[in-house]
Amino acid sequence: MSAPRLPAGFTVRLGDDTRACDGGRTLVGGSGSVLHLRPRAQEMLHGGTLVARDADSSTVARLLMDRGLADPWWPTPTPDEEVTDVTVVVPVRDRPRQLARLLSALPPSLPVLVVDDGSADPGPTRAVASEFGARLLRHPVGRGPAAARNTGLARVRTDLVAFLDSDVVPVPGWLGLLRRHLDDPAVGVVGPRVLGGVPRPGDGWLCRYEAARSSLDLGPRPAPVQPLGRVAYLPSAALLARRSALLPDGSDRLDSPDRIAGFDDSMPVAEDVDLVWRVHEAGWRVRYEPAAAVRHDHRTTPGPWLRRKAFYGTGAALLAERHGSDVAPLVLNPWTTVLTVAVLAQRRWSLPLAAAVCLGVTATVARKLRAGDRPVRTAASLTALGAVSSLQQTGSALTRHYWPVAVLAATRSRRARRALLVAAVADGLLDHRRVRPDLDPARYVLARRLDDLAYGTGLWAGAARARSPRALVPAFRGFPFRRGTS
Repeated sequence: MSAPRLPAGFTVRLGDDTRACDGGRTLVGGSGSVLHLRPRAQEMLHGGTLVARDADSSTVARLLMDRGLADPWWPTPTPDEEVTDVTVVVPVRDRPRQLARLLSALPPSLPVLVVDDGSADPGPTRAVASEFGARLLRHPVGRGPAAARNTGLARVRTDLVAFLDSDVVPVPGWLGLLRRHLDDPAVGVVGPRVLGGVPRPGDGWLCRYEAARSSLDLGPRPAPVQPLGRVAYLPSAALLARRSALLPDGSDRLDSPDRIAGFDDSMPVAEDVDLVWRVHEAGWRVRYEPAAAVRHDHRTTPGPWLRRKAFYGTGAALLAERHGSDVAPLVLNPWTTVLTVAVLAQRRWSLPLAAAVCLGVTATVARKLRAGDRPVRTAASLTALGAVSSLQQTGSALTRHYWPVAVLAATRSRRARRALLVAAVADGLLDHRRVRPDLDPARYVLARRLDDLAYGTGLWAGAARARSPRALVPAFRGFPFRRGTS
């Protein structure tokens, strides 16, 4: 679908990793986007912000967002209580205490649909829903959270629907901020940051790890959401969606295979990823907004924690069946492939080859930049960032997605052992420095490695169950630095 015009006054602001070069004539993003601005477009940017006032400024603002160079921005927040066109759908099973905690955190004016997905004792859930004025729907037997969300979705009559799991607690301001994103008529779904619980004195080390490194936490930077992007999905623990993006023909039927039609309730896991990707494939924009947040309960004892991580890993095979290479654990292009091979080989020729590749990429990027503002220096900086990102991606893949292969290779090769050890330690320490958890580096690295081992086990088990390696195959793309003109 073609993108509709942004409403007058809609404001975007250049991202923190977007650099203006050539006196503002060229924008360079951390994602590899290079955008040359015509004089008229340059005049629209003031202090890194652009306000959509007419068709031309709307087009430029849209392009900046789509290329990951700018994000929506609002100088003043909208209070949650002022949002009136949203219905909240809460799937729940045997969690009356958590349900009460969630409902007490919602604005009283919001209509809420609680879908009891086959609770063993429905009485407490019924009592909580009644106490907070929520409408209760019930499945006699459990059909899974995806089916429960769909049951609620089919009965929503407002333009917008918020999905909240019963084990989350919204942080005040979450709804007002997410609602502002849907002022853009092209946005179909937006999601907040899903934080772990606040650690308390006496909490164990797994609890403190999850507080800093929840599997559902997509980080502190806003982003467009798309397969293989920096933010590739949104968790269904908390979502705000346009009803017309989930039920495009406006009906309440959820059984048509020819359209988005809500969540795929045949998927026991990764149904949220599947939904977001189908919405994106239908032409809608999807946004991640970390300034809006919810807190999410997590497992804090080793057995259930490891099983949950492995369970998440099994979803990749289901996604591969539906979306092919969009689920690839590793994204390579010609220059990062050569760089990765050179570094992993650890031969005499490795360093010269890696240097030659980086010099070649620097020269290519410099040619894409216009004269002025030291294009070679800018190109070298972008190449260095790309090289570091590629090596970090490779290290993460070795210790997470491909750890069975890496361990097998390490039993037979000294170089493989060295590469795996360096990747395991460096990845954990760099991540510790980035997230700054309330946990010492040694136990953080241990938890990180256990997290990856469990996820990788689930990934390989899912691939074996599906009898297909598609979830394990890297994706290959062209040259990463995209050029454009506005």
